[in-house]
Amino acid sequence: MNNRVFKALADPTRREILRLLAKGEMNAGELADRFDMTKPTVSHHFAVLKEADLIVSRREAQQIIYSLNTTVAQDVLTWLWELFDSAAAPQAVSNAAPATSAAATRKTT
Repeated sequence: MNNRVFKALADPTRREILRLLAKGEMNAGELADRFDMTKPTVSHHFAVLKEADLIVSRREAQQIIYSLNTTVAQDVLTWLWELFDSAAAPQAVSNAAPATSAAATRKTT
């Protein structure tokens, strides 16, 4: 996982762009109309997302169509799932140990 992905995901506007694109592709104007900011600012957000490879674009006549790069999005979700899944496993083991000791203590008294 590269730092560009984390930089892209750190901004709430970019997360909202990803959420919108998860529903289907949209052109740049449709996306920009959803935000109260200048078109150059929205364009900067698109550039950061493209640099992180989270979105892809294609030109159709005068429009730029954006879509979610589902492969990279799935990779990010898998990485996060594995991160928290592996972090939870040691905790489950450490939580189980005191319960066993408490049960053993009750039997001996």
